Amino acid sequence: MKVSSIIFIGGFFFGITSINAQEKTNLKLEEAIQLAWTKSNEVSLANTKVETKKQELQSVKNNQYPDLKITGQYLRLTEATVDLQFNAGAKALPAPDQLLIGQASLKVPVFAGMKIQNGIKLQDNLFQAENAMASKTKEDIAMRVINYYANLYKTQRTIELLKENQKSAEQRVTDFTALEKNGIIPRNDLLKSQLQVSKIQLSLDEAINNETIINYYLVTLLKLPTETKIKVQENDLINFPKNSVPSDEQPAFENRKDLQAIQYQEKATQYNVSMAKGDYYPNVALVGGYAALNLNNIITLENAMFFGVGLSYDISGIIKNGTQVKIAESKALEVKNSEELLKDNIRIQVQQAITNYDLAQKQDVVYNQAVEQATENYRIVKDKYENGLSDTNDLLEADVEQLKSKISETIAKVDVIQKYYELLSATGQLSQTFNLSKI
Repeated sequence: MKVSSIIFIGGFFFGITSINAQEKTNLKLEEAIQLAWTKSNEVSLANTKVETKKQELQSVKNNQYPDLKITGQYLRLTEATVDLQFNAGAKALPAPDQLLIGQASLKVPVFAGMKIQNGIKLQDNLFQAENAMASKTKEDIAMRVINYYANLYKTQRTIELLKENQKSAEQRVTDFTALEKNGIIPRNDLLKSQLQVSKIQLSLDEAINNETIINYYLVTLLKLPTETKIKVQENDLINFPKNSVPSDEQPAFENRKDLQAIQYQEKATQYNVSMAKGDYYPNVALVGGYAALNLNNIITLENAMFFGVGLSYDISGIIKNGTQVKIAESKALEVKNSEELLKDNIRIQVQQAITNYDLAQKQDVVYNQAVEQATENYRIVKDKYENGLSDTNDLLEADVEQLKSKISETIAKVDVIQKYYELLSATGQLSQTFNLSKI
């Protein structure tokens, strides 16, 4: 008999779960996702990056405003010699001992090769790209919470099934002990029933360990006290949204935030090329200002206002700038190629998610049938055993198969839900499903 197959249970779980506590907390899946979006370090980091890009955008916008500078100097002089050429022959002038200079200047950019405008558009696209990546981070966090919830439900439901089976197995040992004492069954049958109880206990211990690990990961992500123990209700996962199931990659091209981010980056590189080309043109600005000077005992200058046009042109830059333009164009091509590569990966991810979802649905149907078959099989074998038409091996094996089918049914049911959410994640529709886009 293959009683040892009870060990299969451990293989259904991923290496993740939570810490034991005296009380269990009921937390809806959507509430958990909202909490993760509020508390997660990854989301906080993503939001900080968005704020940085926002300030960088504002900094570039400031370049279009006038530059106003005020300078002033007070200088003590040694025994200076003053020689005014137009005053030759006159008596010697007194030696000045201090000099005061004050100046205010205003510079308004008029034309800079469109570098200011292109710089603003470049930073704006980088800001939008960072916003999109922050949204992608939130979707990834939501998917992680879903997986934790699904795996936690699997372990908790498995623990329930194992405990139920453990009770019947222990009762069987009690019954077999009495039968063995009366010489009705051989001692070997009693030992087999006791061995099955031991193996159930091992599987139960492993399932409890998995629950502990998953729960710990989940509460750590949600920034809850480590002693918190979350109880996942069936309605948290079984009644998942009945949205239309995507059948191709088109929704992904419209909704994937990582794709939107790289598209914004691609636009930014185009503006970067335009900025590099802007160095081929001169810079023109309106200038104006006010100056005052006092060289004591000699001269006082007041109300000296000036205005005009400033022009600067880096002649050598015309030759040197060609390399910078080529670098900018090469970077733009890199991002464009990265975008096409991402689209290929999205097609693969979506197709794989669709296939996995279809497979999970088919497996769910099969495992539902398997439960009915295993239950009926156990009933028949038990009836035969009680009538002396089958042995203990058959009874224990039928019991194991019944337990195995129930656990498989639970896992298959939750797998359908996980694969559904994974498909929504692959097509960029997870946030809309939970109506979390405004969080």
